[in-house]
Amino acid sequence: MIDGVVRHPLRQFVDERGRTMHMLRNDDPHFRAFGEIYFSGVAYGKVKGWYRHREKTLNYAVPSGAIRVVIYDDRADSPTHGRLEEYRLGEGEADYALLTIPPLLWYGVQGLARGVSIIANCSDLPNDPAESDRKPADAADVPYRWPADAA
Repeated sequence: MIDGVVRHPLRQFVDERGRTMHMLRNDDPHFRAFGEIYFSGVAYGKVKGWYRHREKTLNYAVPSGAIRVVIYDDRADSPTHGRLEEYRLGEGEADYALLTIPPLLWYGVQGLARGVSIIANCSDLPNDPAESDRKPADAADVPYRWPADAA
């Protein structure tokens, strides 16, 4: 895995009434701090990215739908410099997990489920557009091409 990125399996409790989905607790060993929680939607096949935060750590879970998360490590001093990894997050039992993305990594997401997939993010700092960087989804310096069919 890319240095600092961690995928934490999450629990769901499902019965005939519906389900309860865990995400993050303040006594989890990987909890750092509370900055803000927000929800973001991504439509089927659409790409949001590339983004990089200089200070903020993200904690992504997908309680509705499914997404592809791609992370690229261009940190010069990183033991995983140049590595690119792809993760699938979603509401299904095998895909329901918390993905922790530390600062200084490029990441993007693509919707994989019909309709709009919902991403829940509990970050350790409140959003500040001045501490983040953006690139277009087809940026030449990121060695990844997003699939057109979202398969």
